[in-house]
Amino acid sequence: MKKLLSSFHNKEEGITGLETAIILIAFVIVASVFAFVVLSTGLFSADRGKETVFAGLDKARGNLEVRGSLTVIDGNGDGDVDSLDDDLDTLTDDSIVFNLGTSAAGAPVSVDPAATTNTTVMNWIDAQNRVADITYTVNKLLGDGDDLIEVGELFEITVTLPAGSTLVTNETFTIEVVPPSGGTNLISRTMPPQIDLVMDLH
Repeated sequence: MKKLLSSFHNKEEGITGLETAIILIAFVIVASVFAFVVLSTGLFSADRGKETVFAGLDKARGNLEVRGSLTVIDGNGDGDVDSLDDDLDTLTDDSIVFNLGTSAAGAPVSVDPAATTNTTVMNWIDAQNRVADITYTVNKLLGDGDDLIEVGELFEITVTLPAGSTLVTNETFTIEVVPPSGGTNLISRTMPPQIDLVMDLH
């Protein structure tokens, strides 16, 4: 009888070993699935982080900056700075002049007043109104002749005031320089207490 009972116990040990092996395999499978999920999430997060870093670099490398001061010219000498005259003589037009260059190690930026896409746009804000995409001209002081401001190049920008805008003493105005890529440059200045023919605003 004892031998018969002991033989039953031996068979139970074999079944217990089989159950243990099945449980161990189940743990291995669950751990593998969990590790795959963790690795996939980590790779996705790393890829998104890389995209964010590159987008930030593109944003920073596309920035324009003002070089030097901004000059306001009362071309007709009437004591205020306003929009285009009716005599069609651009030499007597009131205007605002400033220099643009790229930031350090910046990417080339298109500045072409005649282009309608992928170029720098300038907006005007003063006490009277806000005007988008105002008229400006470009004088390429330093460069290779194309419409891209590249590292080491310098463009002189002349802005004419939009219709209905007049700058008087102590008035603040802003020119938004919006390149096709990169951050917007806000050029904000305040008119002096007296209007001269040429005013250098820092």
